[in-house]
Amino acid sequence: MLSLLYDTGARVQELVDLKVGDITLNDTVTVLLTGKGGKSRIVPVMTPTGELIRHYISGSGLTSPVYSRYPLFTNRSNKQLTRAGVTYILKKYAQQAQFHGIEGITGEITPHWLRHSKAMHLLQSGVNLVYIRDLLGHSDISTTEIYARADEKMKRKALTEAYDSPANEELPPWKQNKDLLDWLKSL
Repeated sequence: MLSLLYDTGARVQELVDLKVGDITLNDTVTVLLTGKGGKSRIVPVMTPTGELIRHYISGSGLTSPVYSRYPLFTNRSNKQLTRAGVTYILKKYAQQAQFHGIEGITGEITPHWLRHSKAMHLLQSGVNLVYIRDLLGHSDISTTEIYARADEKMKRKALTEAYDSPANEELPPWKQNKDLLDWLKSL
């Protein structure tokens, strides 16, 4: 469930609304997400996530067409999983990861954090903002631009690719003269 949430960049509500029939298990596994305003989009998933989904559907006994309108993810009571349920599961596994020393996971993790992370990872990989917009299901590119805040790594890469720095990386001779530097500091 968490892999699918990240890989598709789905909103948490889109995830909990998924039905078994919204998953297409061809060579490329795709997911039909229905977002705000009832707009639908088809999102392909990466091969490892596709394999997880195949195993989940098979292992849960959901392969028969009879289950096509059945919720893909359910809780212990076999009812459709809720947004709060997804958040609970995410926080539970985040705590386990922290316990095992995985860095970069805060206690404030939310399902939206995964959506934002997916958008940023795509942006850092050089994916065009228009494709990111389509993946996230935004109707306007300006909404997607909220995710497009460059991080330090992206800024440094852009600057180094833009031009050669006029600064010489070698220290000038006077910077290597410790006595001169000490005398200047004493002034």
